[in-house]
Amino acid sequence: MTAKPSTLLRELPADLERDRLPKHVAVIMDGNGRWAKKQGLPRIMGHRRGVDTLKDILRCCKDWGIGALTAYAFSTENWGRPLEEVDFLMTLFERFCDQELKEMMQEDVCIRFVGNLSALPNSLQLEIERSMAETQHNKSIRFSIATNYGGRQEIIQACRAIAAQVKQGLIDPEQINEALFEQHLYTAGGCDPDLLIRTSGEMRISNFLLWQVAYSELYVTNTLWPDFDRAAFHQALSAFQQRDRRFGKV
Repeated sequence: MTAKPSTLLRELPADLERDRLPKHVAVIMDGNGRWAKKQGLPRIMGHRRGVDTLKDILRCCKDWGIGALTAYAFSTENWGRPLEEVDFLMTLFERFCDQELKEMMQEDVCIRFVGNLSALPNSLQLEIERSMAETQHNKSIRFSIATNYGGRQEIIQACRAIAAQVKQGLIDPEQINEALFEQHLYTAGGCDPDLLIRTSGEMRISNFLLWQVAYSELYVTNTLWPDFDRAAFHQALSAFQQRDRRFGKV
């Protein structure tokens, strides 16, 4: 989880109020391909640089006292990308699990993968299982990686699971509420994001955490993900602290 040399903001910036930081930040890491194109590089080099950025933002969250980070790494729609790019991403995820696990343990990071993991390559599934098992008791920060994730798919599978329990007579329809529903989501056991950041300027959620971001603050920046450093993260948190979060109340 080694940070890039250019990232220097280790301490929480003085203008940020610690008790008003988001407890959970979610990021849609958009712009890797465009960043690579601007550099005259293959798209896969943008993804590689994007992993470096993600590692530094994870370290930044830990340094500044943010307890959870969820990153949109691979959507259910991303299977439609060129085969070479998909294969590279699968290999990249596998290498991340293998090469970063030791440092994640040292940094007390709890790793979670959320999504339909059964569709991933077997070798990647094994690495995912190992990384989650070995870090499950770590407490410093909960790091969730949304892989083969789709918000609509997540809601449908939760409905099916609850419907099966109703059919078996294990629960009554009247018992279905938000708390029960959340227990059947991929993200069960975690809190909803307070802040959702999307890079590269795109103004859409892209099927990410549709249930969980109901009251998240949205922050969109034109910065491409590989260039999203601690200074850019600082700006996002500053904007968050200027919001008046009423949750539908006056």
